[in-house]
Amino acid sequence: MNRRGPRRNHTPLEDTVDHRPVRHLISIDDLDDADLHALVARGAAFSAGTAGRPAPLAGDVVGIYFSKTSTRTRTAFSSGSLRLGAQLISYGPDDLQLNTGESSEDTGRVMSGMLDVLVARTAGDPAEMRSWAAQDRMAVINAMSADEHPTQALTDLTTLQRRFGRIEGLRVLYLGEGNNTASALALALTRFPGVTLELRTPPGYGLAAAFRERAAEQAARSGATFHERHDMLDVPADQDVVYTTRWQTTGTTKPDPNWRQVFAPFQVTTALWEASPKAVFMHDLPAHRGDEVTAEVLDGPASIAFVQAENKMHSAMAVLEWCRRGPVPAGEHLP
Repeated sequence: MNRRGPRRNHTPLEDTVDHRPVRHLISIDDLDDADLHALVARGAAFSAGTAGRPAPLAGDVVGIYFSKTSTRTRTAFSSGSLRLGAQLISYGPDDLQLNTGESSEDTGRVMSGMLDVLVARTAGDPAEMRSWAAQDRMAVINAMSADEHPTQALTDLTTLQRRFGRIEGLRVLYLGEGNNTASALALALTRFPGVTLELRTPPGYGLAAAFRERAAEQAARSGATFHERHDMLDVPADQDVVYTTRWQTTGTTKPDPNWRQVFAPFQVTTALWEASPKAVFMHDLPAHRGDEVTAEVLDGPASIAFVQAENKMHSAMAVLEWCRRGPVPAGEHLP
């Protein structure tokens, strides 16, 4: 966690700069347990309408830079910023001089002198965002990189907190590719005692080794249970949540022309509810009915996927507030 320290060689202009601590969110691993719990609780409070009507970003300017497509995340952070009192500058994939050869480091240095927060989706190496975060003036938020989607995981935990009133002890079955959503979910859920997270991923499309090892380490520390298998045999019963994501992750392609045959057994159908009749269905969206999930499930009574999507805005508000003001103690409102 980066916090703004004393400056040297101040100019008169710099003396007018806001010196509140700045916090970056590039990975779930950037959060300690207290911050993770606080962000989930605050997102749930925004969702429930009990967070008050603070304007902690009043006077701030938030940059929204998406080099890849987005419906939910871009809208969530844009709407959330406005609701918290900020003003917006939006950049499309062709708007920055990165396209003409300016270094990532120079881009971050320039933007940090003009923005208070930068929300970015690159679907590339998170090292680029790390370079932007190598300063103490502008908060940087990862709205999805190639390996991790941390704000999606916070949305998911906010949704679970709202639905069940807790995260501890929940049983979650994830089906599909071990993509950036799965990576972030694994890093987040394994922090909570008693959680059981079972990943069923197609052969050759599992969780990256670094995330798998980190999730296993965290589970051992917290008292959670974490497993990954590459088949659909002996799927556990009595799950609280069945979760999937689209088979073709945004901004990626699969080299195997027969990949759909490998993924087919991992489709979410109503048959899963025979063993887990009380489970809710979650999906980070967009969904492709008939691929990763049937329409009967996505549009059925067990689905909370669209509630989950709405919670992306509430969770985004919690993240923005945390980056600029720090955690808000439970039951307290910001002025």
